[in-house]
Amino acid sequence: MPKAIRNRISLGIAPKIFLGMAFLGCSSAARDSGEEGQALLADAPGAPGIGSAWTTGAKQGLGTSTTAASKVWYTIGQGITHEIYYPQVDTANVQDLQYVVTDGSSFMELERDATTHDVQLVDPKALEYRQINTAKSGRYRITKTYVTDPDRATVLIRTRFQVLSGGALQLYVLFNPSLNNSGMGDTGATVNGKLVASDGPVASALAASTGFSSATNGYSGTSSDGYNQLRNDHRLSGIYDTASAGGNLVQTAQVPVGTDTSFTLALAFGTDGTQAANTAQASLDRGFSAVESSYKTGWRNYLASLAAPPASVSGMTTQFQVAAMTLKAHEDKTYTGAFVASLTVPWGQAINADNSNTAGYHAVWARDLYEMGTAEIAIGDRAAANRALDYLFNVQQRPDGSYPQNTRLDGTPVWGSLQLDEVAFPSILAWQLGRTDAASYAKVKASANFLVSHGPSTPQERWEEAGGYSPSTLAAEIAGLVCAADIAQKNGDTAAANTFLATADSWQQNVEAWTLTRSGHLDGNPYYVRIDDNGNPNDGHNLCIANGGGCHDERDVVDAGFLELIRLGVKRPTDANIAASLAVVDRNIRVNTPVGAMWYRYNHDGYGETDSGGPYTGAGRGRLWPIFSGERGEYEIANGRSATSYLATMAGSSNQGYLIPEQAWDRPDANGFVFGKGTDSATPLAWSMAQFVRLAVSISAGKNVETPSIVATRYAR
Repeated sequence: MPKAIRNRISLGIAPKIFLGMAFLGCSSAARDSGEEGQALLADAPGAPGIGSAWTTGAKQGLGTSTTAASKVWYTIGQGITHEIYYPQVDTANVQDLQYVVTDGSSFMELERDATTHDVQLVDPKALEYRQINTAKSGRYRITKTYVTDPDRATVLIRTRFQVLSGGALQLYVLFNPSLNNSGMGDTGATVNGKLVASDGPVASALAASTGFSSATNGYSGTSSDGYNQLRNDHRLSGIYDTASAGGNLVQTAQVPVGTDTSFTLALAFGTDGTQAANTAQASLDRGFSAVESSYKTGWRNYLASLAAPPASVSGMTTQFQVAAMTLKAHEDKTYTGAFVASLTVPWGQAINADNSNTAGYHAVWARDLYEMGTAEIAIGDRAAANRALDYLFNVQQRPDGSYPQNTRLDGTPVWGSLQLDEVAFPSILAWQLGRTDAASYAKVKASANFLVSHGPSTPQERWEEAGGYSPSTLAAEIAGLVCAADIAQKNGDTAAANTFLATADSWQQNVEAWTLTRSGHLDGNPYYVRIDDNGNPNDGHNLCIANGGGCHDERDVVDAGFLELIRLGVKRPTDANIAASLAVVDRNIRVNTPVGAMWYRYNHDGYGETDSGGPYTGAGRGRLWPIFSGERGEYEIANGRSATSYLATMAGSSNQGYLIPEQAWDRPDANGFVFGKGTDSATPLAWSMAQFVRLAVSISAGKNVETPSIVATRYAR
């Protein structure tokens, strides 16, 4: 059987005998495009092609429909389309999609590299983004608007191509699929005018409302790669109807354009090629305007179902609304309640994508899920918080009551450690939601028993690098046990309640003994250390930082994690040791940026770009985290002071798409980064968006809405 026929069968497409351009489904425009005389070649050579990688974690926009029927998520950055997820929010299928412009004879330019990029939020009440890319030469402009079809797994990109000066230009779309979370193993074919690809249970189809003048399939970095052909010959010098051997597939197609042409690209997904192609066509048939209207209505209705934006966000309402929508967009539509940490692979441009093992940040951490769940409560979406708790209880929790460090959506662990704050947080969330039913209590009791048996020292603290006695982990453990005790009491389990409270009280009384050094070398004793290995913070043991930050006296490494003691009600807001430790923290890890004060995770952190701005690959220099501005704001609220400046700092760190990063650049502009703005780590971090909305609500409420009153009443009041 010919390879082309066999490949069409594997893609779920009925075999037919196609001759010449009839198989391509191309219009007569091909005869006028400079492509005439090309040989139609059956199957692309060069498999598997060169290795693949993901894209930078710095996203400038993202979106998905509010409907459960449309299981597709898009991300954008660098002026182009980045990873697209289907059918779950942890399964990436696209490395990138962008346009190539050429005059057919003298030059060829990649849209990402040859243009200046502008990003706009089209509607402040919908995750609809527009990229405006203007050629640095001034010759052309490409404007793209993104939505997803609420009824289908299709991303629609409304494109306007304008020639601004000079003669006629040709436009190509360059698509680099990485189906089923892998850049290798993709097969492709051009069928009825659409570029179809497949890898295991995932297939894609790329189509244009104008049709394609010509199209080809090839392998990245080889002679069959359409990009290589355009770079060398300024045209598609070889047309391959299939790429059936499997590899790092690249699909390239010419879009017929004039001096000012608008058209719609549809990138659809399915379980096989036929389904994906039919889905793409159905979305094109419906039309961009109709899909856009339905998409926007869904988001507007969602925002209308929430509490009104608080007065504290005056002048920042769009930021607040985008944060709320972004949180919702991070929830999976198959495993409801599973909110991933970020729709990114941090420094993905340096991460091998050849296999499907990379989880990036599109995994679920119980800690991040707790942060998002409490933010959902704050904005009035208690249903989402309850779904999150159900996911924690029913998918992630182990029989012994513990939780994995993080998991894929189906509960399969990604990384193998244990963090006791993540064991405690679900119990706090259960208390905040009033989940005192017997079934919920059984889950809470199992976790509380695990904490009693295995705490207070944790194998890892919240930065996932070191074990021992951590102020932030202790705060969560103590609060979790007090919340569990209250739920136990409501279920008539007095014995368990007494055990949980006695343990919590003992730990609360020993926090300083375990983590407050009185012999530190940093200016100002006593102060809280980041973590102590054995509960003696004065012995000067070595702390080796797992991300290339070197080894140091544990007394010389500080973070602001002790603020969790205030936020979770374990210590009084006026505690003198907290205030003294803040002074040490401010001297050692605070940076005043153009958008306000930010902090490092801790001194000597190596989790960030290299000094030259290169991606983190195991060692670097940790940068500033906007969430710490939010945590400092919560401390100020607890003390009855204003936190408005910290909210403004978080908003100031966001990009044109109103997305708040994980890390922000920590020095004057350099290496393509802007002081106080996001790096290539992860933008957005859902935790950052959650911290922003929770701080905003807390400012207006005059109290930290997340602080469990049952804990604060026992210890802080």
